[in-house]
Amino acid sequence: MTDTAEQILVVDDARDIREPLGQYLKKQGFRVRLAANAAEARSIVETARIGLVVLDVMMPGEDGLSLCRWLVARGGPPVILLTAMADETDRIVGLELGADDYVTKPFNPRELLARVRAVLRRAPPPPPAFDATRRRFAGWTHDPTARKLHHDDGRVAGLTSGESRLLALFLDAPRTVLDRARLLDLVAGREAKAYDRAIDNQISRLRRKIEDDPKHPRLILTEWGGGYLLAADVEVAP
Repeated sequence: MTDTAEQILVVDDARDIREPLGQYLKKQGFRVRLAANAAEARSIVETARIGLVVLDVMMPGEDGLSLCRWLVARGGPPVILLTAMADETDRIVGLELGADDYVTKPFNPRELLARVRAVLRRAPPPPPAFDATRRRFAGWTHDPTARKLHHDDGRVAGLTSGESRLLALFLDAPRTVLDRARLLDLVAGREAKAYDRAIDNQISRLRRKIEDDPKHPRLILTEWGGGYLLAADVEVAP
């Protein structure tokens, strides 16, 4: 197993399911994290790079469907539900919420493994690793750690995490047309499938923060039929 292996989070209140499943997935080459409840799972997802969640529906406290809703709303990672054989309603609701697949209990670990690999093959690529480098362009300095833009004239603009990631992609490839579909995958992830204009709205919000006239942009240009382009030179900030 290497540090580049996909990391799977198994969430199940039943220790006799959670721990053996975790060991099985490790033997198949995955890195594995375990959580006994939704609160533990939320903490792990917010601090670790998780590639997929195997999630039990029936848990005390916050149940798996509620946690699934939260995972989907934040744009990932993909989810495979573990449901009881008789709970067809839970399976339907889970899929409607945005779960990627389900396996009924009791399950064959080899079947679950096959579904894990299938979902991972369908999943969009993860966002690029975080880069804390501060860079300058057109009088602005991008601070990705603070998610802020500072202009030479003293203006400061706050950025959402999505806007900051989007700007970083443009700063990685100045004066290069970035394909709209690729931007959708890198910035919006799974949200792009549900909301096709997510990238356009983020571009519009970013323009309002960095352009002198957002209706007639001179920095982030639209290439009709192609994508978007940052029309500025970029340098590492001192």
